[in-house]
Amino acid sequence: MNRIDARFEELKRQGRAALIPYVTAGDPTPDHTVDILHALTSAGADMIELGMPFSDPMADGPVIQAACERALSQGADLAGVLASVDGFRREDADTPIILMGYMNPIERFGTQEFLRAAARAGVDGLLIVDLPPEESAEFNRDAAGQGIHQVFLVAPTTSEARLDSVMAQARGFVYYVSFKGITGASHLATGEVSEAVGRIRGHTELPIGVGFGIKSADDARQVAGFADAVVIGSALVDAVFRAGPEHSAEAAHRFLAPIHQAMTPEEATA
Repeated sequence: MNRIDARFEELKRQGRAALIPYVTAGDPTPDHTVDILHALTSAGADMIELGMPFSDPMADGPVIQAACERALSQGADLAGVLASVDGFRREDADTPIILMGYMNPIERFGTQEFLRAAARAGVDGLLIVDLPPEESAEFNRDAAGQGIHQVFLVAPTTSEARLDSVMAQARGFVYYVSFKGITGASHLATGEVSEAVGRIRGHTELPIGVGFGIKSADDARQVAGFADAVVIGSALVDAVFRAGPEHSAEAAHRFLAPIHQAMTPEEATA
């Protein structure tokens, strides 16, 4: 069983939503990525979304754009991302890893070679922002052949017909973008998001994660009340950057731990 499926089944039995932090591989330096990943799991991460640095991350706001630039300036590349996953797996065989990014680096690497290498490294899911379901059938099939789930984004503007198209391809979980815009924006209307998640549930039995605009423990707690997963990225990336390379893992833990606590039902801590 894919680790993503196994983790969601475990969390369903526990009655809580998954906490999925996002960080960019190679930021603040490639040497610190594995330590940051371990710090996130020790702080309560149920899964980790790891960004593949790219020079034109069109769906990302200035915080993650800057993180990509920093990583690339220090030589981060797709081979290095997979090496970080492999290094993480030497001590953690269970936490699901979802790589998030764009097709250009994958195509340059070689799509089939990348999928094989990703499977060997221990990648569980891929979220490719610029690969829509209409163009992903072959890639999705090949990823599934390597035991890797392709996760798709759903937006507030996604029509009912397009939802059906996405769900026909989606595996693992569905990632709902909580508002129209780029990562790191400030507006989070939880009532509207809850209503949208309910609408999406009418089209799939997959778990539904919510991201974009979640910045605090209170945001995460509210979203965890109706979603199956909470994804938090830009605020974490910023906190890690501000701490400096030598304190980056500590900062990641310090940022995420209270969010995990806020999302944990009281009966689970009794």
